[in-house]
Amino acid sequence: MPYDRRTPADPAPTAPSAGAPGGPGRRSVLRGSVAASAALALPGGALAVAAAPAQALSGRPRAAWGVQAGDVTSSSGLVWVRSDRPARMIVETSATSSFRSSRPWHGPLLGAGTDFTGTVPLHGLPAGEQVHYRVTLADPDDPRRTGEPVYGTFRTAPAKRRQDVRFVWSGDIAGQGWGINPDIGGYRVYDEMRRLNPDFFLSSGDNIYADGPIASSVTLPDGRVWRNITTDEKAKVAETLAEYRGNFRYNLLDANVRRFNAEVPSITQWDDHEVRNNWYPGQILDDVRYTEKRIDVLARRASQAFREYYPVSTLHARGADQRVHRVIGHGPLLDVFVLDMRTYRNANSPGRQSDDTTGILGAEQLGWLKRELAKSRAVWKVIAADMPLGLVVPDGATDIEAVAQGDPGAPLGRELQIAELLRYIKHRRITGTLWLTADVHHTSAQHYSPERAAFKDFEPFWEFVTGPLAAGQFPANELDATFGPDRVFVKAPTRQNVSPLEAPPLYGEVAIDGGSGELTVRLREQGGTVLFTKVLQPGRVGQ
Repeated sequence: MPYDRRTPADPAPTAPSAGAPGGPGRRSVLRGSVAASAALALPGGALAVAAAPAQALSGRPRAAWGVQAGDVTSSSGLVWVRSDRPARMIVETSATSSFRSSRPWHGPLLGAGTDFTGTVPLHGLPAGEQVHYRVTLADPDDPRRTGEPVYGTFRTAPAKRRQDVRFVWSGDIAGQGWGINPDIGGYRVYDEMRRLNPDFFLSSGDNIYADGPIASSVTLPDGRVWRNITTDEKAKVAETLAEYRGNFRYNLLDANVRRFNAEVPSITQWDDHEVRNNWYPGQILDDVRYTEKRIDVLARRASQAFREYYPVSTLHARGADQRVHRVIGHGPLLDVFVLDMRTYRNANSPGRQSDDTTGILGAEQLGWLKRELAKSRAVWKVIAADMPLGLVVPDGATDIEAVAQGDPGAPLGRELQIAELLRYIKHRRITGTLWLTADVHHTSAQHYSPERAAFKDFEPFWEFVTGPLAAGQFPANELDATFGPDRVFVKAPTRQNVSPLEAPPLYGEVAIDGGSGELTVRLREQGGTVLFTKVLQPGRVGQ
């Protein structure tokens, strides 16, 4: 059932809030939140937002970019912040918003090496409880000089099955030139998702469009003008570490995003646009916009910025454990298996090879996924994929970007790896799997069944697609019949790159009933409309 994430009301911001819709409401603004920076009028009516260099600032440290929590389990979580200068990060947690009784957590020294970002791991938290936290930044040379605290809250996963679980998911943010539009209140869909009081947000990738510059304005087909807040880092494709960092920072200019981050913890994965469209390891770019042509160099820089700007557990480990794929346990009802279908894939190709051990996951990740699925005792096992399975996603005229390659026959190319996984799930009698993704910029529901498939050695399952949150919408992709998908619902435009003014942002909601274990998927669009609903029963095959 819904629970209250509120903290005491905020004081007025010290600077205009980029993209903020109206004044602060009693539950929409967390105490201590401030504007990311001032909006500066430029010639032609464009808006630019830029952070002052750390060395030029005076006074006390400020956390103007808000706070985030991530990868929350029944007993642990991560808290993130960014300072405007070198500072020591201090976190306090409490069972109440008054913080009369709190526990301190001493964090790292934030400096230029991490773009003044830092993350503190929290352990030993109570299960199924609301945790309030505040982050204070202290001058490293004088700990008595501290900035205004910033506040956040999250709910830990339940330890008992009878507690309900609810989360939202989507992806694709600031794509195709559609950025933060102050005329419509910025990314208002984040405020709508926040008001659903989800336990967490599953971000399915394309959190930024590092390869997508954002202009100050775009004229729509009907003559209306879309205006964007712009920054220097979004004026060109990202190549340097500073430019990738600026892309991740861009979305935090939006007040809706900052409020959402402070109240809803995230589980974040990545896809291609965190680096460059349709990239794969070893690729050499043929793109005049780039001076650095080696995708592996760009990917390393993007990966560092991704690690700096999201509270992701495995990315704060060392060595080989620095990876995106991981399992987040959310109590007896749910495990979330976060995939990385980008880092370990083979080169994009027509996908017709009859032997493919690398596929889209890589051999190591596939083995990891099998083991973790077999170990899971959760009622529901959500496989968070950054790309769809049965939708044909092309890369140019002949190559394939995702799994399906348009041949409806026996598995070929990357389909071989998915067939191996589906066979394993069947023969190990693993129940309760469903696939969630974004990526294709429309929303749909596909039911996969061996009765309709060329490959038949698997149990039926569902795949749900949603997004974008803040990007262009595109027509529905063709289906590949290899795994027998039946598209029971789809909403997509008939032309390319339809703006958010013409097509409302899309997201999904999953609710699991603690009593029955029943799982309900709702595909939603901004404005409160539920486009499609599917109810699934626990342990049942073929539904």
